[in-house]
Amino acid sequence: MNQNEVVKSDAGFLEYIGAEVIDFGDGYAQLAFDVKPHHKQHMGVVHGGAIATLADHTGWYAVVSQIEDGYTSVTIEIKINYLKPATGEILRAEAKVVNRTKRTAFATIEIFSKDLLVAYATGTYAIFDEKKITNKC
Repeated sequence: MNQNEVVKSDAGFLEYIGAEVIDFGDGYAQLAFDVKPHHKQHMGVVHGGAIATLADHTGWYAVVSQIEDGYTSVTIEIKINYLKPATGEILRAEAKVVNRTKRTAFATIEIFSKDLLVAYATGTYAIFDEKKITNKC
């Protein structure tokens, strides 16, 4: 898929979590969302699940920006280190692919609240031919 098709195909999920694509291409992606009350946990800071969702999705965008048309990607594994509470009005994530093979990609993801690094994640993503999957469904 080209970049417009990627964003269009994912628009429903982005809308659901309240995120937007700020930038992506050539193994890099940046996504963000305005923090709303439903993103917060009982202590009033951004919930770890919201941070994890943004991190995973940003890593995915970085990966799909590098793969050829007709291929897609899914998460195999993600690990997140929560460093500080996210208290800002905007949560932003930046991802870059640091290693890619024919079948997998590995990305690092930094998550910021204001300009403060609040979490660091790594993700491994499978890369596969969309036709092979859709023909099996």
